[in-house]
Amino acid sequence: MANDKYDPEKDANRDPITGTPGSHPVGTGLGAAGGAAAGALGGAAVGGPVGAVIGGVAGAVAGGLAGKGIAEHVDPTVEDAYWRETYSKRPYFTGEPYEMFQPAYQYGWESYARYPDRKFADVETELRSDWEKGEHGAKLGWDRARNAASDAWHRIERALPGDFDKDGY
Repeated sequence: MANDKYDPEKDANRDPITGTPGSHPVGTGLGAAGGAAAGALGGAAVGGPVGAVIGGVAGAVAGGLAGKGIAEHVDPTVEDAYWRETYSKRPYFTGEPYEMFQPAYQYGWESYARYPDRKFADVETELRSDWEKGEHGAKLGWDRARNAASDAWHRIERALPGDFDKDGY
């Protein structure tokens, strides 16, 4: 196709509010949702219903910023290319084409932004539930998708400064 060339202005992924390049609405949104839930729980414990509202708003802002920060360090094109190249070397590989596991890898690298300060094992129940409710769960069950999602999660975690979950990765 003639228009498949990279255009830095068109492909800058601009923030819809500030206009600055490098916007990551998925990471920001996932971080905001996780932060809002955590803030609402914490606020409710301290200040009842009013505390829950205040905590939810504060958590959404903090979580959104955290999710955006993580998403800015994740290049989906790089991640996809990495896993396409290396998935066949993983111990769980049994000969299927990469396209079968690609959604699980993507789910793993995107999910890390939702829970950046938690261990994969601690959020696996939520991850499994969301995976099974989604369109890919019908094609590839969690028992088969789990390893790919976990690998992608830990690759992002290792690429970022610090080790929030203290698991050595």
